[in-house]
Amino acid sequence: MKTHPSIQVPTVLSIAGFDGSGGAGIQADTKTISALGGYAMNVLTALPIQNTMGVQNIYPIPVKAVEEQLTCLFADTNPDTIKIGMIHHGQLVETIANFLKDYRGRVVFDPVMVSTSGHRLIDTDTTQAIVDKLFPLADIITPNLDEISVLLNRDMKTLYDMEQAIQPILDLGVKAALLKGGHLKGPELTSILAQTDQPSSYFTHPRVATRNTHGSGCTLSSAIATYLAFGFSIKEATQQALDYVHGAISAGKDLEIGKGNGPLNHFFNPQKLKTKKHINN
Repeated sequence: MKTHPSIQVPTVLSIAGFDGSGGAGIQADTKTISALGGYAMNVLTALPIQNTMGVQNIYPIPVKAVEEQLTCLFADTNPDTIKIGMIHHGQLVETIANFLKDYRGRVVFDPVMVSTSGHRLIDTDTTQAIVDKLFPLADIITPNLDEISVLLNRDMKTLYDMEQAIQPILDLGVKAALLKGGHLKGPELTSILAQTDQPSSYFTHPRVATRNTHGSGCTLSSAIATYLAFGFSIKEATQQALDYVHGAISAGKDLEIGKGNGPLNHFFNPQKLKTKKHINN
């Protein structure tokens, strides 16, 4: 009897919040992972009420429900990589950290702390819990300028400010950090990849004239997680992910969805992944 060969697809778990407008959160993660050829799985942490104009309210998912989602998924499959997004209170931080302490795959953490409108989404105690319990578990964190400002309690406005923040961010106990320059002024946007005991890497892209950047941080972190699942190094995955996000923003710059900041075009036919052997955990 002829048997069919099995097919394995890199799996990426997104632990994040919901976005009913479809541009950010778990929706953006799922679109990104799928567009890049991975298989997306989800654990819901929060139910924000939001649209393209901003967040109106946030309803928490019970901590027990988050724990049960994780237990259920891991009883069936072990994701190759995990992307963590919105975690908005300390008990949830502790639950996720305890569950993942023995996880052996790669973890990408996007510390969602401030909304696009500048609204602080988590309190000081939760921020400290994230630093203490989740940063040590992450292979890379991806804070933007507002989030770096919260973490270091200093204003972040320029590339020089970002450079001065490299060592203080690494001193928080992270293995690697992508300091995102999407909020910089000027015609070019520069992000800096800082890794312990390695020279920093700079990535620059031209600014795209558009308001359709809603969910760009979620998209970037889930793209990094997907490229890591395919076997790329941290630096390679970061470069590929930044190129993908720039392409998705460029392809979606004229989309008219909603009255506020619209989404990226996640399915713009990104460049195919380089062939690289996928290694299971």
